[in-house]
Amino acid sequence: MSQLFPDCQIIPQPDFQFSFRVKGKERLRWHHDPKYSRPFFYPLTGPSEIPLTRIGHPGAPNHDHHRSIWFAHHQVLGINFWAENTGAQIIQKRWLSIDEREDEAILAVELDWMDGHNPQPLLRQESISAIRTNEKDELFLELQSTFYPISESLEFQKTNFGFLAVRVAKSISSFFGAGTITNSRQQVGEKNIFGKPAEWMDYSGPVAPNITEGITYFYHPSNPVAGPEKSVSWHIREDGWMGASPCMHGPLETTRKAPLTFRFLLQAHAGEINHAQTDKIYKAFAQSQPFQIKKPSQRHTSATVTRVA
Repeated sequence: MSQLFPDCQIIPQPDFQFSFRVKGKERLRWHHDPKYSRPFFYPLTGPSEIPLTRIGHPGAPNHDHHRSIWFAHHQVLGINFWAENTGAQIIQKRWLSIDEREDEAILAVELDWMDGHNPQPLLRQESISAIRTNEKDELFLELQSTFYPISESLEFQKTNFGFLAVRVAKSISSFFGAGTITNSRQQVGEKNIFGKPAEWMDYSGPVAPNITEGITYFYHPSNPVAGPEKSVSWHIREDGWMGASPCMHGPLETTRKAPLTFRFLLQAHAGEINHAQTDKIYKAFAQSQPFQIKKPSQRHTSATVTRVA
């Protein structure tokens, strides 16, 4: 493809949305309408182009906050940014950069975390989202978020809920479908995995007759983790929910001088989980450099996103 029509593209859409496309096909969509409590991605599709995530819990109508793939935290200075209708809201203030290349497309945005009472945000989240693919048409979504407090410091309190959550499609879940939960330690099932440390987590299952796909969720080893464990513990449910829980065993503090940065990777893969191949992907992710945002060099250009040299 030419530089004018790269394989990986991000195209702004009406109603506060961005379409992430690979070779002309939409594989991911970012929703940031301020009517929502927080932005989210939906859908994320696998190689078969079938959504691997869903909106809401299949059996619990009080889980409207489960929006496919989203950022949130249950306790920020005692304020609940996880549930609906708490008054707290995460709002996209602006997009910073759209970078499109043959092998990768990157969107950088700035999000304000509002407590619902004050006109100034509690903190700002600088969020970078990058997609790429491989010869199997699998999708890789790399996410990097840095949290800048408005005050000198801010505490994310102890909780199982935060920072990145994933709700898989009904057919992939273990309880409502025929899926399997597996982690990097080769443990299987909620009872063996919940609250345990691991480098990555996988949810795989049928998405159509004779088609199996899944999502692997990688937690970068440089990410902060509260408590004695070197690897993050996981909140995982057989009903189709998974999330790394860096605050499961204690609080984390972000400061102006040392803001917290988290890096995640989601792989929408074909077939059942392949441990050896997945471990290779994790090692490559662990060794990769983080993103950085460079200010625009000209008046009519936006910022750009590159890897740290």
